[in-house]
Amino acid sequence: MGACDFHILMGMDRLWTPWRYAYVTGAPTDMARPGVPEALSAWPDDLHCVFCNMLAAVDFAIANGMPSEQAEAAAYILERGKTCFLVLNAFPYNNGHLMVVPYAHEASLAALPAGTASEMMQQARRSERVLRAVYRPAGLNLGLNLGDAAGAGVAHHLHLHAVPRWNADTNFISVLGETRVLPEMLSESWKRLRAALAADPVEDAQNEPQ
Repeated sequence: MGACDFHILMGMDRLWTPWRYAYVTGAPTDMARPGVPEALSAWPDDLHCVFCNMLAAVDFAIANGMPSEQAEAAAYILERGKTCFLVLNAFPYNNGHLMVVPYAHEASLAALPAGTASEMMQQARRSERVLRAVYRPAGLNLGLNLGDAAGAGVAHHLHLHAVPRWNADTNFISVLGETRVLPEMLSESWKRLRAALAADPVEDAQNEPQ
């Protein structure tokens, strides 16, 4: 190793992304039921849906004495609204990657009740505002993937992605290794975004000018 190589190694930042190990390697996880983290594993059922399981496990923990903030933190739920909730993606594309998810187990946007679809858009707008405030991205991807052919990871339960983007944020690791390098732990993203959402009130569409 030459002096130049040693200098490069000594000055290199190391970005740790341990929560992605199972996803990248395909290794089995301790989460036998999708959406149920270990901290909420006392919930005895399985609804065979990552989002439905997540909500049921959180509600079970709260009903059995766990503080609501602790239970929601375990599942990375950022906020719960009337018909939808916001949650961090457990395998984010970028830091701050969150999802707006309806409580209703529906695969189609057209199948959602009008009120639920309206709240999804309200929460998408809030997600844009909050992500811009917290992460200062150069842009954002907001979107729905409907069906397996469209790339939906959970095709049977509709969800809207909100992903911060930066110029040139695709590097050689993404291109060659199909792996994203993320410098912020999910727990820190949860704290920052939950606080920002608390400071950003839900819109009242009835009082907005037409």
